Amino acid sequence: MAPDCSPDCQGENLRDADLSGADLTGVNLQGAKLIGANLTGANLTGANLWAANLNDANLTNADLNGADLLVAKLNDANLTGANLNGAGLSRADLSRANLTRANLALANLTYANLTDANLTGADLSDANLEGADLTRAKLTAVNLARATMPDGSVRK
Repeated sequence: MAPDCSPDCQGENLRDADLSGADLTGVNLQGAKLIGANLTGANLTGANLWAANLNDANLTNADLNGADLLVAKLNDANLTGANLNGAGLSRADLSRANLTRANLALANLTYANLTDANLTGADLSDANLEGADLTRAKLTAVNLARATMPDGSVRK
């Protein structure tokens, strides 16, 4: 179920909201406070989450294809199996986030903070990680084909 503010939820306080399975396609959530929100299986395709606070949010199997998460806060967020194909995550804070089996193909992660993030089995093919902080990130079985690495080099 979409929140009452939809389609323009800019700056709204949706802390601990249950938005599981909600259709939030293209919704403006810029600067929204979604701390601890349940967005399991939600459709956030093309949503504007610029500078949104999603700390501790559950985005398991959420569809964030093409979503704008520029400078968003996703500390300790659960993004297991999430589709972030082509998402804009430049300068986003994903420290301690669980991105197990997440699809991050073509994602822009320039200067993103992925410190202590779990990227086990994630698809980062063709992603841009230039300047990203991967300190202590778990990178087991990650697909980095053609990805631009933090030092600017491109994987084969």
